[in-house]
Amino acid sequence: ETVTAAHSFLFFYFFIFCRDQILEMFDHAYNSYMDYAYPADELMPLSCRGRVRGLEPNRGDIDDSLGKFSLTLIDTLDTLVLLNKLDEFEEAVKKTVQDVRFDNDIVVSVFETNIRVLGGLLGAHVMADVLKQRGERMQWYRDELLHMAKELGYRLLPAFNTTSGLPYPRVNLLYGVVNPLSRTGTESDTCTACAGTMILEFAALSRLSGDPIFEEHARKAMDVLWEKRQRGSDLVGTVINIHNGDWVRRDSGVGAGIDSYYEYLMKAYILLGDKVYLDRFNTHYSAIMKYISQPPLLLNVHMHNPTVNVRSWMDSLLAFFPGLQVLRGDLKPAIETHEMLYQVTKQHNFLPEAFTTEFRVHWGQHPLRPEFAESTYFLYKATGDPYYLKVGQSIVEKLNTHARVPCGFAAVQDVRTGMHEDRMDSFFLAEMFKYLYLLFSEKTQLPIDIDDYIFTTEAHLLPVSLSTTQPSCHTNNTEPQAHKDDLFSYSCPSAQTLFPNNPTFAKTIRDSNKYLTGLGRTQQSSPVRWVTCYSFIIEQHLKLVAEVSQTPEHEEVVALIVQLISPPFLGRTALMAGPAKFGKDLTKQEHGVKGSIVKSVPYTACGPIENAVELQGHIALALRGDCMFAAKARRLQEAGATGVIFIDHREGSSSAETPLFQMVGDGEPTDDITVPLVFLFSKEGATLTAALQEHHNVDVLLLPKEKQIGKESPVEKAQTFCVHPTWPSVPGLDPSTGKQAAQISQHYNIQF
Repeated sequence: ETVTAAHSFLFFYFFIFCRDQILEMFDHAYNSYMDYAYPADELMPLSCRGRVRGLEPNRGDIDDSLGKFSLTLIDTLDTLVLLNKLDEFEEAVKKTVQDVRFDNDIVVSVFETNIRVLGGLLGAHVMADVLKQRGERMQWYRDELLHMAKELGYRLLPAFNTTSGLPYPRVNLLYGVVNPLSRTGTESDTCTACAGTMILEFAALSRLSGDPIFEEHARKAMDVLWEKRQRGSDLVGTVINIHNGDWVRRDSGVGAGIDSYYEYLMKAYILLGDKVYLDRFNTHYSAIMKYISQPPLLLNVHMHNPTVNVRSWMDSLLAFFPGLQVLRGDLKPAIETHEMLYQVTKQHNFLPEAFTTEFRVHWGQHPLRPEFAESTYFLYKATGDPYYLKVGQSIVEKLNTHARVPCGFAAVQDVRTGMHEDRMDSFFLAEMFKYLYLLFSEKTQLPIDIDDYIFTTEAHLLPVSLSTTQPSCHTNNTEPQAHKDDLFSYSCPSAQTLFPNNPTFAKTIRDSNKYLTGLGRTQQSSPVRWVTCYSFIIEQHLKLVAEVSQTPEHEEVVALIVQLISPPFLGRTALMAGPAKFGKDLTKQEHGVKGSIVKSVPYTACGPIENAVELQGHIALALRGDCMFAAKARRLQEAGATGVIFIDHREGSSSAETPLFQMVGDGEPTDDITVPLVFLFSKEGATLTAALQEHHNVDVLLLPKEKQIGKESPVEKAQTFCVHPTWPSVPGLDPSTGKQAAQISQHYNIQF
């Protein structure tokens, strides 16, 4: 009994210590935003200032989250309540009401604005109303946040003005979509998650405000996605045409581009009480478990041929899926996948944005995403297994050790180097601290009964009582499906049924996945044969149909260069570049590819190319982001470009700090792309664009680094003196550049 009492005391102390540590971390992040960034949308934690769109270098589609509406403050409001910071909440609501306006001439992401801002306003309104009804505070509140949410909802509605009912991906908050001043409305595609992650916020807005128009539009978008599923597999693709409903990208998974569509089908049933959503979720879920789930992995397949994997890597956004499986009650695969993800974090400190089936880094960034913490919280609540508290503690320790900076927490530019990025997204405060705090809190310690609420995909809190405020829409229908129902197809999961006071069952499942990454074994242990065999099977599938021609994992990326050869550079400036797995193979071109560079309009090349005449016969510059590399390449090739140089939209990235990677395709055959493609990080890209701005005509060579002009052998260096005396006089030419210029002239018949 004494031992048991001591154990209970230590456990209680551990709980308090971790919870206090999380509160201190939240205070550091939130106060840094309020002190250094507010009223800007986001904090730049390395610069200790706010990120204001238009005043900082463009980061591409990442900046579509920013609307000059104090994004981080709104996204954090209901977190303040959950963490019992009620004085700070009341003050933050007053600031929001007094300072935030939505009549801004700015183009924003419909998806991001919905989940972060509209969801944040609704969650905060619900919290404010609860506190007011208790009579202790917020007595001045008169539904101001709800009125703001309704205004924002009306400003998002023009995006739904399409023939299909699927929304445009972007909208101008002041001018809408079709207005000539809107600077948007030319897009033809959107991601499945972008169109299918509106129903919770829009339905809640309708039921709280009494205006049904929001829920009707969100339902329509969900109906279209359901109707457009592949009937043979019951899977959906990643990108869809908003006008005719045709699939643009047919790869299907549970990660980026699709993730929250599945989440919102399940949660729409919980929030709204409409069985149609549950029927649809169960149909999709059966297909996911049949084709995509290959425990512990979740691999993308082709929606029309789902027995074939289309890529050998996974993205970090799928880390939410174990949490969704907990809601459904399917805990065995949830435990397996979560354990695999935990092993990846132990190897790399954080989940990289993408990692291979052999758990190597594919994309190294980590923008402090909360999905792994989310699934950890749900698994602990379902199993009661203290193991998940240890996982949560490791998340806290790694954030403090590897992401904390004097002005907040900074994203990690590459988990392999630990380099920081000047970025702290609003979801870090909105989600990460909610889930970590809840993980180490008892229900009685919270200011609300958490079981009365459902989390949106941004972790905003909406009351499940909304299901009784309005009858279900009778126009919804779902044809009967042939899939076999299980214990939890039409009932909420019971932890007692799943784990009758037996958390060792979860441990048994985890142990079979404990050494997937090779960590934790002794030196004498043999390699993980299961992973090797599994990777071999995946490789055989990939040979049948793949989004790109895959490079073996052990093969190094071939370094390319963009060499500036026109005066005054004459080959002296060479920028390190990454290759693509499709397009012309520069390693097979004896002298590389030469051309003059021209910026694409639009710069992202994700819409119709407006300067095709100017691009004809030239190498195009295009900014990364908004759409896939392959889509950009096709548009620019059709416009007449002879090559494409893609420039990273991530501010401050460079080849000196980030390993090169190979650009991949879009899940479709890429044989039609025949022009050479290279990738520059932003620092190298800035050098190139500055040269173009200053000199207007800039000729470049695209070639492998090993074939760089002017990179001489010792014999060539000894012969250089023979070239210099006969080299024509060029103003500003340093004699040391004579050899490079001579080679350029000889190979490419250029007259200077």
